[in-house]
Amino acid sequence: MSRGHQKIKKPTLSPDKKFGSTLISKYINYVMENGKKSIAERLVISALEKASAKIGIEPTEVLDRVLKNVGPLLEIKAKRIGGANYQVPMEVSRVRRETLALRWVINAARARKGAGMADKLAGEMIDACNNTGSAIKKKEDTHRMADANKAFAHFARL
Repeated sequence: MSRGHQKIKKPTLSPDKKFGSTLISKYINYVMENGKKSIAERLVISALEKASAKIGIEPTEVLDRVLKNVGPLLEIKAKRIGGANYQVPMEVSRVRRETLALRWVINAARARKGAGMADKLAGEMIDACNNTGSAIKKKEDTHRMADANKAFAHFARL
């Protein structure tokens, strides 16, 4: 008896109330702490509006630009081959790129000093749109590591 591969159904996210975007909904869920969704919603919407007012583009476009600028193209994964661990550079899927970008922006915002969380998030998103800031530095570090380990890229197919 052979087992066929089953496709795993991912839960669908409902779009957020204000912009009707599932991406913003995902962002809200990442920002949320201790199940306090209404607070996370307020923070994200406020941060997006502040960032869009400062840059002069739509809030949804701000988030798209942030994801485009912060999302890594390559990352390294540890692979054990013949008793040795190698840092193998691998391409990042679209979904993972999105996830990492959101995570890095939120962590960078949380690490900032002063101001409220909405201001810190807005500041980090503005920096990401301008290709500066901690989240961009994280992406560049990831790319630098992948580039340094390019010699092990042939292990990616194993």
